[in-house]
Amino acid sequence: MEAFVSLAHGLTVAIQPMNLLFALIGVLLGTAVGVLPGIGPALTVALLLPITFKLDPAGSIIMFAGIYYGGMYGGSTTAILINTPGESASMATALEGNLMAKAGRGGPALATSAIGSFVAGTIATLGLTLLAPYLVELAVRFGPEDYFALMCVAFVTVSATFGDSPVRGLTSLFIGLLLGLVGIDILSGQSRLSFGVPELYDNIEVTTLAVGLFAVGEALYVASRRHIHEEKLEAVRGSLWMTKEDWKRSWKPWLRGTLYGFPIGALPAGGAEIPTFLSYATEKRLTKHPEDFGKGAIEGVAGPEAANNASAAGTLVPLLTLGLPTSATAAMMLAGFQQYGLNPGPLLFAERPDLVWGLIASLFIANGMLLVLNLPLVGLWVRLLSIPQPWLYAGILVFATMGTIAANPSPVELVMLTVFGVLGFLMRRFDFPIAPVVVGLILGPVAESQLRRALSISLGDPMVLLESPISATLLFIALVALVAPFVLKGLGRFKAVED
Repeated sequence: MEAFVSLAHGLTVAIQPMNLLFALIGVLLGTAVGVLPGIGPALTVALLLPITFKLDPAGSIIMFAGIYYGGMYGGSTTAILINTPGESASMATALEGNLMAKAGRGGPALATSAIGSFVAGTIATLGLTLLAPYLVELAVRFGPEDYFALMCVAFVTVSATFGDSPVRGLTSLFIGLLLGLVGIDILSGQSRLSFGVPELYDNIEVTTLAVGLFAVGEALYVASRRHIHEEKLEAVRGSLWMTKEDWKRSWKPWLRGTLYGFPIGALPAGGAEIPTFLSYATEKRLTKHPEDFGKGAIEGVAGPEAANNASAAGTLVPLLTLGLPTSATAAMMLAGFQQYGLNPGPLLFAERPDLVWGLIASLFIANGMLLVLNLPLVGLWVRLLSIPQPWLYAGILVFATMGTIAANPSPVELVMLTVFGVLGFLMRRFDFPIAPVVVGLILGPVAESQLRRALSISLGDPMVLLESPISATLLFIALVALVAPFVLKGLGRFKAVED
């Protein structure tokens, strides 16, 4: 009951005219970037970080959340119409959605995607409202050794789940941890890895790293791909609305997709890709129309899209209650909090309840906005696909440079932006995940301070990490998560040799 009282107070913040405007801008931008292949919500939030650093924190973070939700909506449009997911989480949607579009049923595919996203997003946001206070109560009991162990879980799971190779994920993480060491050591007052450059004494700016890796790196990578396969755009023929049979075949997949997406998205090793494919496999197994799968089954669109949006709300659970980002966009939102001097976690609920509950309440509003805007404006979203890529990415480079100069007017920041852009390009070229670098830079200094605090309290005894039941359990989970991918890979090779 207390959660609903807090949500009501948050609603008074969310319905303020400026916050409603920020939410509207966020969902429009998010849908637009979700539609455009290769430009996701993480890149967009990274571009906006240096531009919004002087704006109201509540409005900016509401806008970032709107971009996140909108990106999940928009990714389904290209997945259905041109078989090119705007977001990796929309890959499962493309399997049946594009076949529906080719069969002249693109309208019902887009409709079940939009309505399923609304249903799942609303239910999952309600789950966030109910679950967050309990996690905050648990997190308040954490000691410094428990927080360090929790950070280890986040490091390992995020590194192991981003990309195809756990080794590459861990390599990306160590790059981020190394960058997090740059600057003045808070305890000793000595500079580390700054090489006498005064601009590096205040640590590397997360915004500069994020914009360089996501925006500049992506632009360079796209420019390097000279031969791009052109996908045929399927026109939306017939009515956009769903028939009675479509409704009957969609509502259960919406609910099942929500049950997959929210809890898996809330896990430290969650993300949206796993629940969407689980939902697709479930609907394929439970359907009463198995002959439609592989030809354009509406259940194969409804379930994954619901799981996709539910996972977005699930991702906000560890972000807001524990300060742990479990996706690239969540990492960018964490950077957004930090640029205003805010640290997500249990203390944020006590210090800034207006901001936290205003953000949660705004998610309900953003969901409604997306449902109202998505279908009527589908023609506009499709036209975005005709923007020439050279114009698009040239604009991204201009905004990235101008935003960095506005936030930190220094030649050193521009050099760092260029270096990080080249690093982002090389990481994409050789298939290294980007998100663990940002997570390492943000959470690395936090993990270090918690470890050193725990060791100071225990007079340097490292066994303090195993004396706490919470810390010992979390470290065991981190160890299992670290070893499991290598064991499974070894078993796979052994089985292949036997066969």
